[in-house]
Amino acid sequence: MNNRSDTLSKIQHSLTRRNRAEARFRWYGRCAIFIGLLAVAVLFFDIISKGHGAFRATYIKLDIHYDPELIGINNLADNEQLSAGNWQALSKTALRNKFPDVSGRQDKRRLSKLLSNGAGFDLKDHLLANPQLLGKKESVWVLADDDIDTYFKSWLDGDAYDARMTAKQVQWIAQLHQEDLIALKFNSNLFSRGDSREPEQAGIRGAVMGSFLTLIMTLMLSFPIGVSAAIYLEEFAPKNRWTDFIEVNINNLAAVPSIIFGLLGLAIFINFFHVPRSVPIVGGLVLTLMTLPTIIITSRAAIKSVPPSIREAALGMGASKYQMVLHHVLPLALPGMLTGAIIGMAQALGETAPLLMIGMVAFIVDIPNGFSDPATVLPVQIFLWADSPERAFIEKTSAAIMVLLSFLIIMNTSAVWLRKRLERRW
Repeated sequence: MNNRSDTLSKIQHSLTRRNRAEARFRWYGRCAIFIGLLAVAVLFFDIISKGHGAFRATYIKLDIHYDPELIGINNLADNEQLSAGNWQALSKTALRNKFPDVSGRQDKRRLSKLLSNGAGFDLKDHLLANPQLLGKKESVWVLADDDIDTYFKSWLDGDAYDARMTAKQVQWIAQLHQEDLIALKFNSNLFSRGDSREPEQAGIRGAVMGSFLTLIMTLMLSFPIGVSAAIYLEEFAPKNRWTDFIEVNINNLAAVPSIIFGLLGLAIFINFFHVPRSVPIVGGLVLTLMTLPTIIITSRAAIKSVPPSIREAALGMGASKYQMVLHHVLPLALPGMLTGAIIGMAQALGETAPLLMIGMVAFIVDIPNGFSDPATVLPVQIFLWADSPERAFIEKTSAAIMVLLSFLIIMNTSAVWLRKRLERRW
């Protein structure tokens, strides 16, 4: 009786200890998840807090007189006159009319620095779009300089950053604010323009278009090649040392640092085949090499998930092996293949290192319109802006990161949704 009681006591003690260990393990898991989510939340908060201001820019309201004599033109259809026109005089004259008491060369120069260097060209584009305004007056919100933008935003937040401001500029901004002639408005330039050395004029459209063209090229090459390779290795290739060697190398390539693919692209595509640098074609070729292992591995996993009974039933009905794969296995494995392709494209979208090696770090102002036009991509644009000394580029960098994260979240969410929507349970 005592032995039985001792045995039950030992069993109860052992169960209690195991239950405590299991409870601790669950607690450790919850803590790990909480710490991970907290780190992500802190990261997102830091990025959003620094980048949300980039979606608004400072504008100054001026009464612009499109005086032909002031500009030095009389025919808007004459390209030579348009090129030689004194467009900056439009905004400078209107600003000086707001402050008639400003005199002296230095003060006038400081007053002119309230406006962006590209303000005159913005007015030129506006006049060309509305030629009936020539010789007339109009109230226009003109883009302010990046130093003014930084100061005005910080001033509204109660912590004015005036390190690059003079006392008179601060006074002029206060006067404009008192008269409701300076305000924050939606920064359309961020989404409509390419890169610029002036922060207030810089935008991400060129980088977004470059990323889009590069991903299209990558998808056009990597998906058919990856799916074809997966089908051959899984359904047709004989099991021998050669195919084992190929499989091992595909798995190894999936773990190779991405910069190695950049070096490979530099050596083969640029130095050997003489493909132009910094174009979506060479970027797509390099990212294809990088994403192929991921697509092949996920496609093979999707093919393996198709039950053998599907193959046996197709062959039993008289279908050839080719027909069995094409008409039965491939349609059922396609959702998993598409999921792998989307994940591979999301990985390619966030890559920077391989593209730096093939020259896509170049300063590109124009918006690319084709696969052979010079371009950069969004991660590289973030890299360039993060290295810029101007304080205003901090906002632009964080805003570009927010846009990139949005694309990545959408692509990964689409992959999960697509798999849930199309998958079949056996």
